[in-house]
Amino acid sequence: VGQNAAMDHVDFQLDPAIQALEMPRQRILIADAVGLGKTLEAGILVSELIRRGRGKRILVVALKSMLTQFQKEFWSRFTIPLVRLDSIGIARIRTRIPTNHNPFYYFDRVIISIDTLKGDKEFSTALENSSWDIIILDEAQNVAERGKSFSQRAKLARLLSRKSDTLIMLSATPHDGKARSFASLMNMLDPTAIADPEHYTRDEIKQLFIRRFKKDIIGQVSKSFKKREIKQHQVQASAVEEEAYSTFVDTEFTRLDRRRGSSVLFKTTLQKALFSSPAACMDSISNRVRRLEKTGDPVWFADIRALEELRLSIEKIKPQHFSKYQELVQLLHDGEDGLNWTGRDTSDRLVIFTERIETLKFLEKHLPRDISLDSKHVAVLYGSMSDTQQQDIVEEFGKERSDIRLLIASDVASEGINLHFQCHRLIHFDIPWSLMIFNQRNGRIDRYGQEKTPEIHYLITNSLNTKIKGDMRILELLIQKDEQAAENIGDPSSFMHVYDSELEKEITGRAIEEGESAEEFEKKLDEGAAFDPMTILLGDDPQPAGERTDTTLAELPSLFGSEFSFVSSALDQLAQREKLHYKTYPDEHRIDLGMPHDLALRFRQLPQEVVPSDGCVPLVEDPDLVQKEIARSRREEIAWPDVHYLWEMHPVIDWVCDRLGVLFGRQQAPVISSVRTLKSGEAVFLMSGLIPNKKGHPLINEWFAVVFRDGALDSVETLEETLRRTGLKQDEFPNPGVAADTSQLQKLLPEAVGRAREYTLAARESFEKEMKPKLELQLQELRNLRERKLRRLEQVLRRRSLSEKRFEALLAQEQREIQFVFSEYFAWVKDTMTTEEHPWVQVIAVLEG
Repeated sequence: VGQNAAMDHVDFQLDPAIQALEMPRQRILIADAVGLGKTLEAGILVSELIRRGRGKRILVVALKSMLTQFQKEFWSRFTIPLVRLDSIGIARIRTRIPTNHNPFYYFDRVIISIDTLKGDKEFSTALENSSWDIIILDEAQNVAERGKSFSQRAKLARLLSRKSDTLIMLSATPHDGKARSFASLMNMLDPTAIADPEHYTRDEIKQLFIRRFKKDIIGQVSKSFKKREIKQHQVQASAVEEEAYSTFVDTEFTRLDRRRGSSVLFKTTLQKALFSSPAACMDSISNRVRRLEKTGDPVWFADIRALEELRLSIEKIKPQHFSKYQELVQLLHDGEDGLNWTGRDTSDRLVIFTERIETLKFLEKHLPRDISLDSKHVAVLYGSMSDTQQQDIVEEFGKERSDIRLLIASDVASEGINLHFQCHRLIHFDIPWSLMIFNQRNGRIDRYGQEKTPEIHYLITNSLNTKIKGDMRILELLIQKDEQAAENIGDPSSFMHVYDSELEKEITGRAIEEGESAEEFEKKLDEGAAFDPMTILLGDDPQPAGERTDTTLAELPSLFGSEFSFVSSALDQLAQREKLHYKTYPDEHRIDLGMPHDLALRFRQLPQEVVPSDGCVPLVEDPDLVQKEIARSRREEIAWPDVHYLWEMHPVIDWVCDRLGVLFGRQQAPVISSVRTLKSGEAVFLMSGLIPNKKGHPLINEWFAVVFRDGALDSVETLEETLRRTGLKQDEFPNPGVAADTSQLQKLLPEAVGRAREYTLAARESFEKEMKPKLELQLQELRNLRERKLRRLEQVLRRRSLSEKRFEALLAQEQREIQFVFSEYFAWVKDTMTTEEHPWVQVIAVLEG
């Protein structure tokens, strides 16, 4: 069903669902590059699982700035309602349920921040005592295990991975180049896949992830991705800046930087701050002086004095001397070579990225005044803001009628969020020292759905100082490599092959510390790009790009031509028995439905944003119209669409089906007489046979017909054949309102039900015949893998030179963990892939000639 959602149909976005549905468990890392639509790809898979009866309870864990955006995409396009548990949502839920109740039992579909889960003990405890059908981890690179210690996020993700059948991870930067780190994500998806996290092959994990770049699918979306325009704005340093640069280069510390840690020298950190802004550098100096003075140790006096002298030099750089800032002001004002940007055009918004918060605050203070922009038109976004503040700003920036024209953001805004709806211009006020951050920042506006040419501007200060000039050339080189990757390679991180933004900053910092020339640095980067250690793991074989879509799409048979036809007919039927308030618009395939009390109760379990304020649900079947409404809603004060997408996933469909179900009494089914395409004496029992697994999920769900002629069993035929032969889909059957004589049909009923049981059990036998060798093979592979893990465990512990007592204790502990993981998986296989013995058979209707 996912291909029918309110979105542009692009074949490659169906591949993750196709791949996941071929596996026994739907557990997959969707690792497509920035801007290719990972949220939509997740929605397609989740829709399919819901439709197959395996998606009642859903938990989405995302960054706090992403909650509203993710929630809105899932509702607007897939009508999958996620209740948002941000700080306001949590406060609201605590007033609605008793203190000792688990909030994760109160709502079936929830979205929450990972930082909320790890920071709120009550919620993390509640999570341990809950289970889900589907869990989605957005920006999953944040939960990978790095090094020997596990972060709180990684521990939480490991817990979550055991709490659901389906686990979907989303990340554009899924690994840090180290086998063990990537293995940690793979082990969350399938803890039985890898025996040795340091040494494993692509074959062990190939079904667990999918990764494409823009270049892989550009043929399908060439109109949806505009070619970037890149502009570098060079500006000569002012005399005051040159003086500060000279002071900085000449500054030497007696004890600071004497012992290098794992990161760059403190002086390099200062230089990075200075390249951002004088304000950022002053902040770094003040913080370090404060820490040194607090020690009271006289050994630091010389370094404190050196820092104070540097501060005096940098203090002289006032806004009028800050050349990069003045170039920014000129760039915005200039009508010929610049942007001629005034902030008056509501569809021409601007985002400025800077790494340092003090630089952000400097721009927030000075820029509006210097470009004659009212402060109400400026917003800032940085990590220490609350979750609701971050979400509100992202929402407002995407609304056409919002006052915000200019967004000044730290790199907290570089992960995941959409900034392209009203914005196609991005300025890097400072140049990142990490190619990953280049990719993430630029991906906020250069992404699928951008309607204008993305303009990306870099501000670069030229200095006469030889050292500073050489270091700036290294940063300029990073700009070139990012563009080279965007056009040819796909992943800019392949140049440094550490796949971690902090480590990339260290590599750049070390090059600056060691006085490398731009040429030397470029040579290293090109050598790095020639060999990607993860290629051995991930492989360089082409990833799927929609080639199998035609062979995997299907539609279930239906008596109705559309959801509109079904719902409007159903409402007409229900209205004969009770008073309903609704109006249909056949030409527009639209229904305005006033919510009855029982439907309003259901809507109380949905996000408040989707509940109509006037009690009337506007349902529209045309997905293109819904997409236009999504776009229009961004121009209005309220960013949620006013209309609901009427398709088979909408909660109103469930309500309609439940209400129709009670029109017939217990163990009753309708009889449709005088079907003109059937012969006299012919009776067709339309049947449903269902067999679930041990968890209650349907594994076999067959619809078919048992045909009788002149009182004798004739045949069993498929539903499609019955619909074609009887013309049920085309004909209308007037109801005379007179009860038919069903005595003959009643005599045939036991045989019809018996034959239906046989038919369903035969389907079960075919299913088990197909599944049994697969299950036996999988179970045997699991046993073999368990033995390899246990053998490797003993070898690893022996190499650690432990005392015998410590060795035995650790061995027993790790063995218990391995045994637990595998026994858990064996139990899952048994409960999920084993069918119940007795089918549930239901008579849907009887057709008579």
